[in-house]
Amino acid sequence: MSESRAPWRRRSVAVIVFALGGYVIVRAANTPQSDTPPPARASASAPTPSAAPATTPAPAAPPSATATATATAATTAAGVATSYDPADYARQVRTRAGEAGVSAQLLMAILYNEAYTPHDPALERAWQKSGPDAAIGIANMRRAAFDEVRRGRDFAGRRWDELPDDRDLAIESAAWYLHDLAGRLPARWPAAYSRSALLALGYNAGPDDMLAFARGARPDSRARSYLDRLRTNWAKAGKAVGVDGPL
Repeated sequence: MSESRAPWRRRSVAVIVFALGGYVIVRAANTPQSDTPPPARASASAPTPSAAPATTPAPAAPPSATATATATAATTAAGVATSYDPADYARQVRTRAGEAGVSAQLLMAILYNEAYTPHDPALERAWQKSGPDAAIGIANMRRAAFDEVRRGRDFAGRRWDELPDDRDLAIESAAWYLHDLAGRLPARWPAAYSRSALLALGYNAGPDDMLAFARGARPDSRARSYLDRLRTNWAKAGKAVGVDGPL
């Protein structure tokens, strides 16, 4: 009996290793936000934006079709969940966006942008062990960004490593991250980007790049790809949260 089970066990281990490998390939290629997060406001009660996140930009690259297909096939083979629709969290998005004083449509569109890989808690927990700079949760939040944005807020006692298992916490922290980014924008800017477009670029590339783009700097190919995906996701994000605003 033990001999007959050995090949099955070896096959199971191989499938799990393959799944994790595929997931790591995709996550390594797509890590938004800058490494250093924003100074957060002392209180979460005010809807007005405060000072913003990170200073060292690390924009995300769009996933390749091959890497995405590999991760999807691997996670399916391993028997883990592969389906995730940000629209299922529309209620939480509307609530958390309202608390942070940011656009619910923008927050939902960012969740769609960040849904480039299956957000399975078990795989994300394995990913976060790969290094302190891992981006986890359905909003792909880095540890440094989360630790800054939670200060003085209702979720100050929560931990970054809870993000894979608590999607509402991931949404809440992303909403306040956008709130802090908004606090860095000037009253006017010469570039032809809307407020929502600049905040999305800031979420992806960090506040320093966001401000450079506002002054007229041309985004690199990865930032442009992120903005292109935001435009693609904008209408369905609005439909999900019941808002139809301009980007």
